[in-house]
Amino acid sequence: MTHQVHSFEPPERFVAGTVGEPGDRTFFLQARGGGRVISVALEKVQVSLLAEKLEELLVEANKRFGVSLPEAPLLAVHDNEPLDTPVDEEFRVGTLGLAFDVDTSTVVIEAIEAGEAEVEIELGGDPDDEDDEDEDEDDEPDDDLDRLRVRLTPEATRAFIDRARRVVAAGRPPCPLCGQPLDPAGHLCPRHNGYHR
Repeated sequence: MTHQVHSFEPPERFVAGTVGEPGDRTFFLQARGGGRVISVALEKVQVSLLAEKLEELLVEANKRFGVSLPEAPLLAVHDNEPLDTPVDEEFRVGTLGLAFDVDTSTVVIEAIEAGEAEVEIELGGDPDDEDDEDEDEDDEPDDDLDRLRVRLTPEATRAFIDRARRVVAAGRPPCPLCGQPLDPAGHLCPRHNGYHR
């Protein structure tokens, strides 16, 4: 079976977003460009980690290659628009790969379809370099898995980070004692052994 690589280099729009109510949200990465819209589903923790690792990647690119770090977008330029509809899940993300392309000073994000492997985030240097050691370690190569590849400027990366953090924070507030999400119907806090005050 052949795999598809959905490549947006660069996209017109690349955002994290959700469908559903807090507590029952499905998280998506969505890329738009060239008359196409591709949406891939992932977990909330993956969105949070992606934003965190992208921030680290920008800082590292600044230290190593002198790439200027863009400031956080102004409130007037925030992308608060909902995901483009219809939101049709192309695939569920298993692995997220990140790289900084020195030649073009761009960030490359690759979302790879979930296979039998665990969910993870990989950091890399050059997106075009193949790592022979990884192929030996995996029982099943991920070459036959669908993927979404996006190339962003540092400014677009910063805008993505900002929106992703806001999307993650827009869910149910955490319990101040245990950190688990508070449900409107009630919350049995393990720090209180299930008792309410």
